[in-house]
Amino acid sequence: MAHSFESLVIRHTHRVPFPEGSAGEGAVAARQFDAVLASVGFKLSAELLERLSGLSEAAVVHTARRTLRSVREMVGDHVQHNSYFIDFPANVPDTEDFWTRCVAEALGDKTSRESVFQQLRRGAVDLLSLPAYGRYPHTYEEMRAAQDELIAAAGDRITVLHLGRALDDELGDLYLALAGSTTPLNEDDLRDLKTLAQHCALGPQPEAIPVRENRAVINEARLGVGADLLLDTVTDVLRLACALSGGDVTLQEPTRFRTLPRPLRRGLLAGLDAVVAANPAKLADVHAHREPFKRLGERLHPHEYPRWPHAADVFAVARGEKEARSFDSRIEKLLDASDVLGAVKLIESAPGKLFRTLDLLLRIAADQEERDAVIAAAVRVAPDVSGRVVLSVREHLHNRARESGRPRIFVNRRGRAWVTPDVRQPVPAEDRDRLIAALDAEIRRRLPAPGRLLLDPAVLDVALPLSGRATAAGLGVLPRGSVSAVDGEQLRFFVYWKEAGRRTDYDLSALLLRADYTTDSWLSYTALRGVGGRHSGDITEAPDGASEFIDLSLDRVRGTFIVPQVNIFAGEGFEEAEESFFGFMLRDGEQKGRPFEPRTVRMKSELRGVGRVALPLVFQRGDDGTWRAKWLHLYLRGISEANRVEENQASVSTVVRALVEREQLTVRYLTDLMSGGTAPAEQWDGERVPDEPVTYIGLGRPEGLHPDSRVITLENLRDLIPA
Repeated sequence: MAHSFESLVIRHTHRVPFPEGSAGEGAVAARQFDAVLASVGFKLSAELLERLSGLSEAAVVHTARRTLRSVREMVGDHVQHNSYFIDFPANVPDTEDFWTRCVAEALGDKTSRESVFQQLRRGAVDLLSLPAYGRYPHTYEEMRAAQDELIAAAGDRITVLHLGRALDDELGDLYLALAGSTTPLNEDDLRDLKTLAQHCALGPQPEAIPVRENRAVINEARLGVGADLLLDTVTDVLRLACALSGGDVTLQEPTRFRTLPRPLRRGLLAGLDAVVAANPAKLADVHAHREPFKRLGERLHPHEYPRWPHAADVFAVARGEKEARSFDSRIEKLLDASDVLGAVKLIESAPGKLFRTLDLLLRIAADQEERDAVIAAAVRVAPDVSGRVVLSVREHLHNRARESGRPRIFVNRRGRAWVTPDVRQPVPAEDRDRLIAALDAEIRRRLPAPGRLLLDPAVLDVALPLSGRATAAGLGVLPRGSVSAVDGEQLRFFVYWKEAGRRTDYDLSALLLRADYTTDSWLSYTALRGVGGRHSGDITEAPDGASEFIDLSLDRVRGTFIVPQVNIFAGEGFEEAEESFFGFMLRDGEQKGRPFEPRTVRMKSELRGVGRVALPLVFQRGDDGTWRAKWLHLYLRGISEANRVEENQASVSTVVRALVEREQLTVRYLTDLMSGGTAPAEQWDGERVPDEPVTYIGLGRPEGLHPDSRVITLENLRDLIPA
């Protein structure tokens, strides 16, 4: 367990918990450790190297083994990445020549000859029936021996590992940071929070836990150690029940409730009773989740516990036996009657709901007087609305005018994307501008005084993480909508998957689009060569894990957009496979090296969304010829099997266009507000850092910052979102 806790700290913070051990002469071992780290794109900070150098050699080796295991997993180097064509990207054959060769080899094989002859007579051959197709023709070791060594380049990724505090202190800090997050966490972070909550349930707790899903997993841990539960709505109890049953605490997917032990049933019923007894109006919240509450009631048997009558009322409302008029129904009645002023007066008591309804209220308002009333109410309640919601509405209003007449993109909590025509009436520009100014003022009021503000320019176009679900877990992953520079000559995508129980075939493809989003060409298992690119070959099963690659020379690409995608051709979905991840590498033209070289990896992200087509990001060529990446983290429904780039190019193009042309609020927006009216922000030159404390915001933490500095990097970017 100690290693898993250390790994968790390293992944989330890029800090190595304070290495313990006897004093000694560990300098040589520490330098060797640093050299091995460099081969996977990491290095020790000067402070961490100094600490290790003062320990015994055995203590250094102990720390090195555990740390290397963690960072290799972070970058995807913990598995063997083989390629079908042994010297990829060299000597990749033409697709039809390759298929012909596979057929010829099958005709020379006694076991397959007759079957292939019969297929040829019918005029079509199933590639999967050919012995030479879809399975590695050589071992990983043979592939390594056939490849040249990677030539080191100045542009190779270097991720610095810093010296942390004692393990328990690091775990406590990380628990407080995740538990108190102002934005929802992605599934991996929520799983890590659950692990931390079990360890920290009796220790210090955050002042507030604003995200309900976080509260659910924390309540599960608190219930296990007998601590008081943190409940203020009946839905909190429902989420806790889902957690206890191993279900979805976001309530987006149905949970099959387990038969719970009597002590847990009593805990849930007592919690429900206390919530409703304190505020009977909370019964109205049941309507939003009637079916889950009915199924939960069948498991909890509230009739056996007459001392908690208010808990029984919850399930009576769910079954329709007791009336509890919902807040939403009262609002809907007023809106149906076009009573905007009455609706505003009522909804003002729920500030978050008012903000989420602003667009609708402004559209249905009959005249300027009603619109003025809506805006005045929004300004009054703004201080009581969460920062995440204020920023989300601000971003929505910014795009509102730009979206007129364009398709709208929707993305659910699981990354599933779809596009629909925009049939909304416009919001008057003057009213929109007044609201935007008011929201800017409210956000500026909440932001802390940064003191001396130091910025890494590379972070300015990173989208604000208004939801952790807009960011996949991994290394170097940016929130959906972020833009980052692409500074290499060779762009290489990779996907790795390992099936859990049945044959699974993932296909890595790249769709190349023109400036108007029409298709120029593509690279896939059906088009192994072209437009300056090469595909590593099709692997059709992965009992021991499999990898596919696409290599592109950016100066030879004709199109404006490059859209990598992972299509599920057959077998397990992304959430069913034992493991699946995507990433990209950047290399200089002469670097050579194996298909997968960890220190050239710029991004590695887990594939865990719902859908049969994954769209991690899109690359766009600017008017000046330089390339930039825009991060998507999207999944399309696709079809149950045989998803191919040729078939989904239209839907992919539509979704990509909708997100590329949408503008997100970025770090630049917040830092401009932070520095407004004070000393302007400084841009860090990548070399010397100030001797005094600063607020530093960047992709990674530089060495040598004053210990009292406030540091915001990708690992804790959510801390920028004001409460």
